[in-house]
Parts: sequence; structure tokens; C-alpha cells
Amino acid sequence: MPLPPPDPFLRLRARGASTNDPGRFEPYRRAAESDGWDLPEEERLLRTEVSEERPRSVLNPVASPDVGFDRSVNPYRGCEHGCIYCFARPTHGYLGLSAGLDFETRLVARPTAPAVLAREIARKSYVCAPIAFGTNTDPYQPIEARYRIMRAILGLLSDWNHPCGIVTKGTLIERDLDILGPMAARGLVRVGISITTLDPALARRLEPRAPAPARRLATIAALAAAGVPVRVMVAPLIPVLTDPELERILEAARDAGAWAASWILLRLPHEVAPLFRDWLDRHEPGRAAHVMARLTEMRGGRDYDSEWGTRMSGEGVHADLLARRFAVAARRLGLDRPLPPADTTRFAPPQRPGDQLSLF
Repeated sequence: MPLPPPDPFLRLRARGASTNDPGRFEPYRRAAESDGWDLPEEERLLRTEVSEERPRSVLNPVASPDVGFDRSVNPYRGCEHGCIYCFARPTHGYLGLSAGLDFETRLVARPTAPAVLAREIARKSYVCAPIAFGTNTDPYQPIEARYRIMRAILGLLSDWNHPCGIVTKGTLIERDLDILGPMAARGLVRVGISITTLDPALARRLEPRAPAPARRLATIAALAAAGVPVRVMVAPLIPVLTDPELERILEAARDAGAWAASWILLRLPHEVAPLFRDWLDRHEPGRAAHVMARLTEMRGGRDYDSEWGTRMSGEGVHADLLARRFAVAARRLGLDRPLPPADTTRFAPPQRPGDQLSLF
């Protein structure tokens, strides 16, 4: 049965999660109970709250062999897109917050991130390599329109000729084409746009505050027109629910101008598994058992297996079939090529007023 909301008088509008259970590090749980008074209560709308953080460092080392980068930066913690399947939800537990509603309503902005990053890449010991954005939470989620942290970071990286890779669902990235286009011309930026489904009704339930699929395809077209190499990411691929759309998503992205493609199987680490199961019970009760049976079959009988090498794609007959379908479709559509390599040779401090000019 679906789990009850954290407060019976709390109204949820366009939210992925319906619960707010404490994170795995918390020793206590809270439950709403009737006080016995039969009095009418006023319904309250759950709104997004944003706090600010002043980090000492923003450059995160990444040791995973499953990804093609070794460092990342997160301008924000939490994500208002509210994607129920987001594997980053458990990171809110490190803040003492819930991976459920807290993750999508109690956000943390890091307005000093550009200045901190400038200090870090200016160190004499720093070795240039592409910085990944959007690998944990989306740098172009709605609050970026107000904080403009990602835009400031891009300006910094452009000044230093520092390469980066961006993964997003947010169409707000189009605002920064004036920076991204010239960076792409110098081989400094690559972008991945994730598309889970082409069905706008399903997307609205899975990713309640993310742009609609058609709007994301338009973003691919805008980036491609500006000369920015774009990869469509069929991620996550959800067995039974979205995997029948795999080929159609790739074709639509190719038609929009995508250069390459990738896919990732649904990942349900820690608190994400019960949240996703609850979502299935509420939104897809007729297919819930089928979805989880197929997924656990590809995860060694568990909701999730974090083993390096297989956590992105799963194992077994059905996982192999998905991989084969993707490979065949990507090759047929010309999406089986890698994105152009990032150029690290241009990296250097920008010229400042009063600096001696170079003769060459």
C-alpha cells in the first residue's frame, strides 16, 4: 500500500516523493498522529525553501571507474526537479535531511562557489582536466534563474580556458549559449541532455518539475545550432515502464541534432528504493510488480547492486538485451560515436590589467 504523507494536512503539488522519512543516519522517526480534537485544520501547501552555504572547497574528486571524469562541482544541494528515481537523493542524509520531500523542497545554494573554484584552479599544483557538472544534482534546476551560480562558473572557466562537461534536464542552459558557444568552438565544453521518456504525462509524474520531453529536444536543437556537442542520455532506463521507448528517444534526439548517445539502467541506492516502490504503488499499480521483478532480475535479485562495472547497466539476459538494442539503434542512427575530446592545452590564467603581454 502507498505510504501516508508526512502530514495529513500538507498539500503536495508537482512533487515526486510523497513521504519525508528521515535519512539512514537519523536515530529517530517522526509520525503524524491525531491529537483527539475533532477540529477542522487548514491545508498547507508545501513550498520550496532555499538556504545558502559557504563551502571551503567545491572541487570534488571522483574515483569511480564507471564514469569518464575524475572531478566534479555541485553548485546546489538537492534538486527541485523532484525526479522520483534520482540516485542523488540519499546525499541529503549527510545534511540531516530526508531523501524524500526534503530533497526536492529544502535546497542549498552555494553562491560563493565561483570564487572558491577560482581559488582552487589557480593553485600552482593544479592539473587541468574536465570538470563535470550535473552528476549529482542539476546545475540548471529552477533556482539557477535567481542565483546564476552556474553562469558565473562558466564565465570563470571560459576566462581560464578550462574544459567542462554538463549533464542537465534544464532548458535554462539555453540562457548561457553566449558563453557555451565560444567555449565549444575552443573544444572546452560538452553537454548531455537526459531524456527518460517521450510521454509528457509519464514524464510529469516521474519528473514533476523538470521540462517536458519535447522542450528538452528543443534544447538539444538549440545547443547543436550553437555548435555545442550534445549527447542524449537515455537515463535512467526503467524496465517495462520506459524501455519500450528506447529506439524512439534515440531517433527523436538524432533528429534534434544530438551528436552521440548513452544509456544508464535505473539505480535505486539506499532510500531511493522505498521511495520508488511507493511511487509505483501510487502511479503505476498495475505494472509495479512487473517493473520491480524485471529490475531485480538485472540486479542480482536485489533492488540495487552497487558493484563497479555493472551498476550502470545491470547483468543477465534482459540487461544484455537492453545493451544490444541500444548498440544497434545507436549505430543505425549514427549516435555510436564519442563526443569530441576536451582540449586541456589552452588552460592558463586570464590576462589581468597591468600584466605583461606575450609576444606569441
